[in-house]
Amino acid sequence: MRGCLASCLLIGLVLGGLSRGDPTVARVTHSRFQAVNGSGEQTYTAAQKVILEGIVLHHPADMLDPTPDDTILEPFNLGGQWQLFFQGEGEDHAGTAVYLAQLYDNLPWIMPGGGYSNAQFLAELARLNAAQFSVGDRIRVTGYFLSYKGKNNINEQHKNQPDHDFTIEILERGVGLPKPEVVSLDELKDDQGRFVFDPARLTGGEYYQGRLIKIEEVNVVDAHGWGPNGTLTVTKGTKTFPIKLGRGNGIYPGSFNLSRPFDVIGILDQESTDLRSGYRLYVMNYDGNGRVLASYEHRMADQPRQAPAQEESP
Repeated sequence: MRGCLASCLLIGLVLGGLSRGDPTVARVTHSRFQAVNGSGEQTYTAAQKVILEGIVLHHPADMLDPTPDDTILEPFNLGGQWQLFFQGEGEDHAGTAVYLAQLYDNLPWIMPGGGYSNAQFLAELARLNAAQFSVGDRIRVTGYFLSYKGKNNINEQHKNQPDHDFTIEILERGVGLPKPEVVSLDELKDDQGRFVFDPARLTGGEYYQGRLIKIEEVNVVDAHGWGPNGTLTVTKGTKTFPIKLGRGNGIYPGSFNLSRPFDVIGILDQESTDLRSGYRLYVMNYDGNGRVLASYEHRMADQPRQAPAQEESP
């Protein structure tokens, strides 16, 4: 009798879980997750939640300010924000951003109470940082997702309910950053100065989106945009490209000392409502070396790799 009751209870729990509409979950490559159609719209629909693996490319606080402030009432101002890019490996030639914000209810379609208090947001940050991941670590991220201005982001879908939390797991520490891929402006802009958009993601901005790249021998059009969260334009020949600056402590008024020309290393990002343009190179920090605009970690990843020393035969 007890066995029968236990079996019935188990069946009830399983059916109850299914009746609540548990989300579908699938492992996916960054390349498949970021697939687009000819209009630039995201096409991945195979599951409601995804599991992706890759290499951490930067420190989140060097990109966006996570400082919470629940007194903000301005529409579309999301208060504290946190974002992390991680890059696929091997033939998985793409990368993905993971995003969290505090004040979702400052969006007009979110009901009041749909955001986090300061204490709640700090608790969310502590939960995410419990893995103690760092630049160059291999991680696994599991979560819901939304498309945003040309790319799919793993996020909470603007919901503060615990069942929409995404998770980050460490798979291996200290794997090392990938060497930045050298990309020319001719690969990113056509002869009319338009962004190169390839829906097959085999060339142009889509091919390099979410990845660490290097553009060599460029000049700044105007350095007045230099500063935290600023925007610069670099040029080579007749072509230009936008550089989005992060908030690393090496980017501050007066710290611009780059020689002409210089190299720039960062993460190729996209942010555009037309979905076929808006590519930019996101540079999180600058170590003042005067030759390469990049965070220290990205510049070191670009150095020649030394082969391990050979042991002499006895």
